[in-house]
Order: sequence, then structure tokens, then C-alpha cells
Amino acid sequence: MKFQRLALIGCGLMGGSFALALRQAGLVQTIVGFSASERTRQRAVELSVIDQACTSVAEAVQGADIVLVAVPVGAMQTSFAAMRDALAPHALLMDVGSTKCDVIAAAQAALGKRLSCFVPAHPIAGKEVAGIEHAEATLYQERRTILTPLPQNSIRQIKMASEVWTSIGSHVSQMTPEAHDATFAAVSHLPHLLAFAAVNALTSQAQGEVFLEMAGPGFRDFSRIAASDPAVWRDILSANHAEVLAQMNHFRQALDAFENALKQGNTAALQQMIQQASTVRSDWTLQAGNACHTAAED
Repeated sequence: MKFQRLALIGCGLMGGSFALALRQAGLVQTIVGFSASERTRQRAVELSVIDQACTSVAEAVQGADIVLVAVPVGAMQTSFAAMRDALAPHALLMDVGSTKCDVIAAAQAALGKRLSCFVPAHPIAGKEVAGIEHAEATLYQERRTILTPLPQNSIRQIKMASEVWTSIGSHVSQMTPEAHDATFAAVSHLPHLLAFAAVNALTSQAQGEVFLEMAGPGFRDFSRIAASDPAVWRDILSANHAEVLAQMNHFRQALDAFENALKQGNTAALQQMIQQASTVRSDWTLQAGNACHTAAED
């Protein structure tokens, strides 16, 4: 399996790392890229992430046999619409979006007869820092990539998508879009929201800065994901708001239980709830191929 031309739409951490990984694996001959920022495009060339910078989405995908859309989920539909008429009929088109139902809806609205090219993907990888400067060929190694294929996809397209991610070191799984969004609302989207809220709650207090100066490793570990890209997470939380709100309700119920125990001085109930969480967390191990998604699409 070797591709003649990879078109990268979004030359940031995720897209740049994909390009470097394919190049390192010897899977692509030429890499072209487009980002809305001219500076980002030129920087991608300077860093040898891409061979050629393009001035439009359509120019980038023209003649490409593989296309990766690595833009924030809120910009997916615009990108799909811009490439529709230039996309080759048998090109493999994928994304790296952290939500799937909304991205698929955007593809359905914008791609027309090229919808069958699109195999939705979500690599569970990232860093707290974004940008092409932080791209690395090993980002997807030993990480899980979720595919949520469409009814319009051929078996060949799905197989090819799986082989691409496997060839750069990912462990590939398949889910329905609905199951994907429910799952990641629980294990990724809500935890990020809670980290953002906790940091804001701390710093909004009159003595917040003083408290922060005293913070130690526990606060560092808990708040790590609060340093994630604001625009990316704005789009993720907005796009998956229904599932995130459902998870917020579950969290609120658990928080209420702790609050009631504290108000009532019920130390037995408090210990039991802490023990329950401690046992679950102690017994849990990070599955092979899973990693926290803490930064994303350019």
C-alpha cells in the first residue's frame, strides 16, 4: 500500500504528525497541505512536514488519493464543501475529529456523491501543546484509532483506512458514531470540562492566586488537561453537548451525594464513596492503544 499524494487539510499537530508518520513509513510519495493561516502553511514546508503549500482546499485535494482533514470539528463542513468537486472518486478521505455524529452530518450535508470516500476516524492521541512545531511521526504509535464507518463505505475503503492507521502504529477499533460520542463524553469530554471548571473556580476566588501558589503534584495531575487548546475544546463540547450534558447530570448526582454526606457529618457514607472510587481506579489499567486526547486539530 502506497499513496501518490496526501492532501493535508489543517497543518497542525494532528495533521502534521500524520504526514510525518506516513512519510516515515514510506507510504506516500508527495505531501501537500492547506491551512487557513499562510504562516502555518509556510512553516509546514520549512519543517519538511509537507512538500508543497496550497492556497485552497480544492487545490490541495486535486489529484490526491488520500486526504486527511485535521481542522477543528466546527470547521469540518466548510472544508468538506470546499473539496467536494475536486475530490477524486476513489480517494480515501478521513478526519481526526473528537466527535463523530456532527462530523458525519457535516459530511452528509457537504460531500454529495463523494460521501462514500469518507471514512470517519478519531485517533486518541495528542499533547497539551498544539501547532505544527510539535508534530512528530511517533504521535500515533501505540495509540487507539476509532473508525466509525458509513453505510456508503465499501469494504475496501474501510479496510484501507484500517491499514493506514495500523501501518503507523495505531490499534484500530470500530464503533457506531452514537456509541463513540457517548463513550468519549464520559471518559474525555466531561473530564476536560471539569478540569476547566475547577481551575476557573479556584482562580475566581479572591485568594485564588495565593491558593494556586501552594498547589502541589495533586493539583498538577488533576488540572493537566485544563491546558488544552481552547478553540478545539469549545468546538468539541459544543458539538457533543447532548452527551456531555447527560454526563454532567451523572456527575452532579455523585457530587450531591458527597455534599450531603459532608453536611450531615456522615463519615461512614463519605468513606464508602471514596473507597468505591479508589477501588475502581486502582483496578483500572490503561488499555493498550488508549491515550488521553489533550490537543487536537489545527
